Amino acid sequence: MADVPAARRTERLFRLAMFVKGLDGAIELIGAIVLLLVPATLVNHLVADVISRDLVGSADGFLARHLVAGTAEFASGNRTFVILYLGLHGVVKLGLVVALLRRWMPAYPVAAVVLSVFVAYELYRAVRTGSVVLPLLAVVDILIIIMVVREYLLLRREVRTER
Repeated sequence: MADVPAARRTERLFRLAMFVKGLDGAIELIGAIVLLLVPATLVNHLVADVISRDLVGSADGFLARHLVAGTAEFASGNRTFVILYLGLHGVVKLGLVVALLRRWMPAYPVAAVVLSVFVAYELYRAVRTGSVVLPLLAVVDILIIIMVVREYLLLRREVRTER
């Protein structure tokens, strides 16, 4: 019986992680749509003049420099990559979250593989661009992968015991 509360805790944690991942996917999808509609120069201006100065601190600071450099790269032509990445990432996350919350068994391995591909690509892009944010997103995705695999194993065990 001691295993039942642990399973419930794990399931609650999994549901919370899925909520966060779904919210993240929705924000990414909305972000892609906004970036598609808003001119790149306006995005660059907002980051350079508002976010880096008013929210992050000194314009010479580490985070402010990275934000301004990233949006300058975005404004100079990397816009298509960012929009496609955010849009695709958001749609895939939302689809996987729905499937996982419905406990559709085939979705678990697919989710682990897809998220692993995202992690590999996030780390690749981080190395190429010097991004500070992408490794953080990769760590979050790795934690989600661990939870997906754990939930899958628990669900498989539950299905076996029901037979």
